[in-house]
Amino acid sequence: MRKATAAAALAVLFTLSSAPAHASAIPSERVTIDVVTVNGSGCKQGTAEVVVAPDNTSFWVMYSDYLAQAGKGAGATDFRKNCQLTLQVNVPQGFSYGIAEATYAGYGYLRPGASGHQSVNYYFQGQSATTTWKHSFNGPFDDNWSITHRTEFSEIVYSPCGEKKNLNVNSSLRVDKGTSDANTNSFMTMDYQRGEVRTLHHFSWKRC
Repeated sequence: MRKATAAAALAVLFTLSSAPAHASAIPSERVTIDVVTVNGSGCKQGTAEVVVAPDNTSFWVMYSDYLAQAGKGAGATDFRKNCQLTLQVNVPQGFSYGIAEATYAGYGYLRPGASGHQSVNYYFQGQSATTTWKHSFNGPFDDNWSITHRTEFSEIVYSPCGEKKNLNVNSSLRVDKGTSDANTNSFMTMDYQRGEVRTLHHFSWKRC
């Protein structure tokens, strides 16, 4: 089990980008997150880190080796990368949380005729997966990308009150070469590069 620790360099980022959580009350006691397991071709051991915002409204997931590619130079399984994180969110007594919103970002380079796809879902230990959010990009594309998934307040799934149930975060990247030139390469990344943090998840809090 690996303890998620806040990096001082992220303090300014949290101040600028953390939006108020959908909640009737936000716990004042410090919320921490333990990374219980990391599985998947997009997040090999040691390539995913979690940092909680100082105001308990959100948390970052930072990936350092999350890339899918297709075409020239790509391996047979490189076209799809996935990551399943099992997180133990240490919630102060008397509170329950859900995921109200998540922003995923990265970089894409897609040749004409190629396409890229990003998806994510969440569920608590012992429960079924929530709705899967999906987004597609079509080549030609050569730019940073950013997607925000929002859940209607009435549809947010909360952790069971008084129980420690791990949160599973499942994401994937896929690149299809389609009709693109076989001698070219297309790729999509979702990782931590050039000092930029890529994924932000906003809590929704409620009292038990």
